[in-house]
Amino acid sequence: MGRIIFDTAATINGWIADENDSLAWLFAVPGGEVPDSELLPTDAAVMVEGSTTYEWVLREGDILAHPEKWQEFHGTRPTFAFTHRELPVPKGADIRFVSGPVSEALPAIREAAGDGDIWVVGGGELAGQFFDAGALDELALSIAPVALTGGAPLFPRRVESDRLHLESASAVGQFARLRYTVHPPMSEG
Repeated sequence: MGRIIFDTAATINGWIADENDSLAWLFAVPGGEVPDSELLPTDAAVMVEGSTTYEWVLREGDILAHPEKWQEFHGTRPTFAFTHRELPVPKGADIRFVSGPVSEALPAIREAAGDGDIWVVGGGELAGQFFDAGALDELALSIAPVALTGGAPLFPRRVESDRLHLESASAVGQFARLRYTVHPPMSEG
């Protein structure tokens, strides 16, 4: 069974999108628009997105009018999108809409991934739900040299240091690349 990884870019003060759900701040960083391959999880067999992320991808790339652009980022991997609404699907994309708790959707997501990794693309609240369900294995962050005054938080949860173990820290262009293993809560007693 593969790992479940929340891999995202964030500002130095912990935002993954600005107040308008824009990533213009990220694309303005050298290397932000076309990320270095070291900044992407290459073994991901499945991608998972919240509805805000999914709709942003469709809108930003005008994907419904140009469905071939879906493949540029997602490839042929199945993508699970968490939503309670009916959303459009780009022609040729393998989109699987799910709603409800992460714990209920997890068996289908793991089955689709097989032995491959599962990449939680965004957002932070969805990654937090994977964390709450005890299903998040790794947190991989590309910290950009940008600060915002507000927006979508990176990880809207309180997480103590006993839950995260730093595996690596490196510079990749203008980004600080941090990888943490997520540990289960320590038993009380």
